[in-house]
Amino acid sequence: MRTIRKVFQLFVDKPIGNGEVLNDHYEVLKVIGTGSYGIVYLCKELKSEENRVVKQLRPSKRRDKKVVEMFENEISVLQRLNHQRIPIVYETFAHNGHLFYVMGFIEGENLEDQIFSGKKKFNEKESLLILSQLLEFIDFLHKHNIYHQDLRIPNIILQNSEIFLIDFGLAKSPISADLVHPFSGSLSDNELLEMRRQDYYDLGDILLYLLYTTYSPKGKKALPWTEELSLEVETVFLLKRLLQIDEPYSNVSEISTDLQAALLKQQKYIHSEEV
Repeated sequence: MRTIRKVFQLFVDKPIGNGEVLNDHYEVLKVIGTGSYGIVYLCKELKSEENRVVKQLRPSKRRDKKVVEMFENEISVLQRLNHQRIPIVYETFAHNGHLFYVMGFIEGENLEDQIFSGKKKFNEKESLLILSQLLEFIDFLHKHNIYHQDLRIPNIILQNSEIFLIDFGLAKSPISADLVHPFSGSLSDNELLEMRRQDYYDLGDILLYLLYTTYSPKGKKALPWTEELSLEVETVFLLKRLLQIDEPYSNVSEISTDLQAALLKQQKYIHSEEV
């Protein structure tokens, strides 16, 4: 059954060809991403000749009520946000019975491509500075009652040392009445805390990923990261709490305090090296 479904999706979800014009406004230049329920295109807006990102709901999913609600929820979340490093939604439209929405285009490669294709490495200080920017995003989102829930290196674009955050397909906003598909009823404090901590855990996972870019295996046997990586005590303390190995963080303020301590240690370390 699963094989039949995959073959069906392979034919039905065939991407729109380069050069086709959507909604009389957007010329498809190329496919730049695919996800579980969306296909993402780089397009040229014919009137302004500016690049835009157009996301299409997968044709195989357009009759799936739950997936359609997720697609509409992502649009609603993005429309509520006003942040210079989060994509702007320009419009939504239907074309030949398919659903689309249009976003601003952010130039640059995501962290995954930079690390694996570009072989980019991040030392401890650089990794902590990226975490600092990501924490600002999380603070901004949580203050707007939005929880990203999908913080991963493919969803982060690094452009001239500045971080941009994309892909809000799994974002949740449980207490907002203006979402297309909000949570029914109110959630408990514990449930909200768990959603915050999921974003915090993802921050820890990203930090660990960045730190491993400078790691060179010394043997065939894999060891825990606490043994493989040579990190300052403050960074280890921060990571263990983000990854919920030790007492999990409850709010951004707690993380910020420990992050600043870790960055201060890096400054002192660099200063001592220079002396």
